[in-house]
Amino acid sequence: MIIPRYTQAARDVIAFLETQQSANIAAAADLVVHALQHGGTVSCSEIGHGIQGDFLGRAGGLFAVQPFTYSITVNNPAPECRRKAHPAAADEDLQRVRTAVARSSLRAGDVMLVASVSGRNRAPIELAMACRERGVRVIVFTSMTYTAKVTSLHPSGKRLYEVGDVVIDCGAPYGDAGVDVPGYDVKLIPLSGLGMLTAGWMIWGTVMEKMAAAGAPASVYISQNREGGPAFNEQGRARYN
Repeated sequence: MIIPRYTQAARDVIAFLETQQSANIAAAADLVVHALQHGGTVSCSEIGHGIQGDFLGRAGGLFAVQPFTYSITVNNPAPECRRKAHPAAADEDLQRVRTAVARSSLRAGDVMLVASVSGRNRAPIELAMACRERGVRVIVFTSMTYTAKVTSLHPSGKRLYEVGDVVIDCGAPYGDAGVDVPGYDVKLIPLSGLGMLTAGWMIWGTVMEKMAAAGAPASVYISQNREGGPAFNEQGRARYN
């Protein structure tokens, strides 16, 4: 049956994070704690399939984790021959990333979380590179098993793990799906989301623990639907700001 196969695969990912990624998770937490103790910010760029949203505004989570998104749209249709002839057309997506970082409030000492399961995609790699050039420390989520078997799509030829300060291996297999099911020639059910989500909360939880141990607990959320929740969160927001 697929359910016990999936739950075992999930347990294997969590055990991998706990045993083989604990040092990297602690190092990532240290980057975040250092930033928060020195007036820095912590940003989480968009992570595929909505994972980023689980780190933002959640009960028991950090006020300090803020989204990093951007949208630059130019509506100026042109014939295909013009687009192909334009010397910058091939790298317009990379230019958008650079513009977003340049126009942002990011500064040296801040922290950015960037993710790509395969580690080959252009925008996350460019974002990590642009952030590090600005002095922003970069925490990378990727699958080392996956990225070892692919080539980069970025002009530099680098994969995401090669441009981060701390790399968290999310434990996903090559191709991401990880459950064998009779009747299918390929594995089913992706595991990267589970790995990234768990690793993220391991980092944020460690940050909150370390800050409390240092005598300066972080501002955190409680559920808005608890009695007194909105007032508590407003106080936390004011303290964070």
